[in-house]
Amino acid sequence: MNIYHDNRIVMTLDAGGTNFVFSAARSGEEIIDPIRLPAHGENLEQVLGTIVTGFSEVRTHLNSTPAAISFAFPGPADYPNGIIGDLKNLPTFRGGVALGPMLQQKFGIPTFINNDGDLFVYGEAIAGLLPQVNRELEEAGSPKRFRNLFGITLGTGFGGGLVINGQLFLGDNSAGAEIWAMRSKLHPHAYAEEGVAIRAVRRVYAEWANIPLDDAPEPKDICSVAKGQMPGNKEAAIEAFRQLAVNAGDALANAVTLLDSLVVVGGGLSGAADLILPALVAEMNNPLCNLAGEPLCRTEVTAFNLEDISQKATFLKGQAKTIAVPGTSLTVSYDPLQRVGVGVSRLGTSKAVSIGAYAFALYKLDH
Repeated sequence: MNIYHDNRIVMTLDAGGTNFVFSAARSGEEIIDPIRLPAHGENLEQVLGTIVTGFSEVRTHLNSTPAAISFAFPGPADYPNGIIGDLKNLPTFRGGVALGPMLQQKFGIPTFINNDGDLFVYGEAIAGLLPQVNRELEEAGSPKRFRNLFGITLGTGFGGGLVINGQLFLGDNSAGAEIWAMRSKLHPHAYAEEGVAIRAVRRVYAEWANIPLDDAPEPKDICSVAKGQMPGNKEAAIEAFRQLAVNAGDALANAVTLLDSLVVVGGGLSGAADLILPALVAEMNNPLCNLAGEPLCRTEVTAFNLEDISQKATFLKGQAKTIAVPGTSLTVSYDPLQRVGVGVSRLGTSKAVSIGAYAFALYKLDH
């Protein structure tokens, strides 16, 4: 599927907890100036009215009829059927709201809804990290190619998404790849998200700096403190991102054990990737032990930090060699280095979600 040579128009929505941002895309690119409307309303009817108003306004800016509506919306939800469940950040959604069918009926075009983690990784699989890594492997002369991509978003929450052989994996309950619900390594009684999200960075900084949580700076400033770019408790700042990395790395090790895929990292906290990825990848490779206390590899594959020049070079080169076929004069190529790479979004999170939403709509229309 080449989304950049497709002239169909898809109307989109970035559904945040504060604002709804409406737009439209054609050939994989945004074609109008985004329209922002407040997300919150006093009741469900008001919120739904805002969504209809936003898409109606988008349509007035288009010179031809859109082929579909496609966007990310918070869960829990029955995404294939467009039904939104009980939302935490939009409390007017309760008891099941048939948002997709409502929009399809209102605008007379197919409507597709997914979560942002799914659309993020779909965009990166089509036009971001996955094709870039495969191009670089080809340029390095390696026969290795990757077909699967797991994506995580680090921000207000700890989101996830999975693409297998070019297909977005949703699961039987629209709940596939929900990495946030894994157990936190450093707080085993809690979800992984409690140690990975923005609130975790601020909490750890406050604890190590011995200040009230309300006085803790935002992660962007904590990142600057850790790098010595602004005053603050540098030790606390470094520890805040280290703990995030350990929790995220442990969860990813479990995920990669099952999925055997590349990993792409996005979300607001990915801006601190140089503080996060080294410890995250090290945790993924951190051995476990058997009951005799003997260390064993955490996974069957070795994780490499694709933002580290040395690690990336080893990842691309591999360990290819030629081996003999027993009992014959034939030889075959063999690369014993089983590996996955972890890299930062190549598109930027918002653009990846937008491309994912656009591509998903085209795929569904064609199939």
